[in-house]
Amino acid sequence: MAAHTVLAVLTLVTLATAWYFGTHLWQILAMAAAATLLHTGALAARKTPWPGYGLGALGMLILVTTPALSWSPIMLPSAACFPLTLWLLTTKESTRSSALALTVAAVGIVLTELVAWSRLPSGVEGWTRWVEGALFMLTVGTVWLTALLIRHRQESARRAENDRLAAAVAGERASIRRDLHDVIAHTVTVMVARIEAAAVTTTDPATGKELADIAETGRDAHQGLRAMLATVAPHADRRPSQVPISLDAIPDLVAAAASPLHVVTFEEVGTRRPLSLSAEVAAVRTVQEGITNALRHLDPPVEVTASLEWTQAEVVVEVRDDGGRARRESGSRGTGLMGIEERVRTAGGSLSIEDGDGGWVLRARLPTKEGA
Repeated sequence: MAAHTVLAVLTLVTLATAWYFGTHLWQILAMAAAATLLHTGALAARKTPWPGYGLGALGMLILVTTPALSWSPIMLPSAACFPLTLWLLTTKESTRSSALALTVAAVGIVLTELVAWSRLPSGVEGWTRWVEGALFMLTVGTVWLTALLIRHRQESARRAENDRLAAAVAGERASIRRDLHDVIAHTVTVMVARIEAAAVTTTDPATGKELADIAETGRDAHQGLRAMLATVAPHADRRPSQVPISLDAIPDLVAAAASPLHVVTFEEVGTRRPLSLSAEVAAVRTVQEGITNALRHLDPPVEVTASLEWTQAEVVVEVRDDGGRARRESGSRGTGLMGIEERVRTAGGSLSIEDGDGGWVLRARLPTKEGA
């Protein structure tokens, strides 16, 4: 607004001076009307670029076609509003649209110089019109190109911000999915396994049938949970878990999974070493996933052994099962092992799955802080 005020004051001074030196009143009024259109167009272009640019172009057309005594009418200070409308349009509209506006400006400059050429006073060299036109073209082109570059930079920044927000949302969804899998899915699996054990050991046939039905319902709920998790986040999450987990949670995991038909034990060999947070989370989740898979995929009775073996450089996390009575049809493949592999790799370790003596061995090697 301050710039508009300065330009308006300078324009009034210029028009007063021109009137003093003999410019007709109608010419003064025409140039004043053109200046008003230019200022109005520049203000309007902030919200409606094309209408504002149109008002500015109309103002410039009036200035060009209004005869002046001895100077180019576009030297009126308010004429600076026209490049401003071009700037505003270019920063807000598409490249094709702004290119059209630049073409209109270029045509206007050519028209200005042709009119000026036709009114060229005697004794004035014609090359001055070429120089003036070239300067105007350079000014308008520079304004347009600078505005275009700024718009492209702003669009790139907006795209980067949108991508960042989308990645953040996807990360949160994946984090929720993984925590649901690691906590709720494990709990449901353990619950179903213990119900199955109770159904086998009970002496009441009716109770056994009821417990078997409950276990089947639990398996259905587990399959539904897996389907829901696949919908929430179909791709593996690559971020460390935000849930605080300690190695001290492993004995509780083992105790909760044990039942009369599921012998789950834990042993720790060597001196415990400090681990990074991501490595500690990966160790706990490896044990949890190994137990969950054994209970879910094997018909009882099942024996599962979880162990931690410490050296100065690494800890070997191992979950070994005996294969149970038989393997159970589990339906579609889950994403638990892929998530564990991501956790282990993020922590700087490695994960392997081997066929052991009748069963499977899930083994993760994770570096300690002393060995990292």
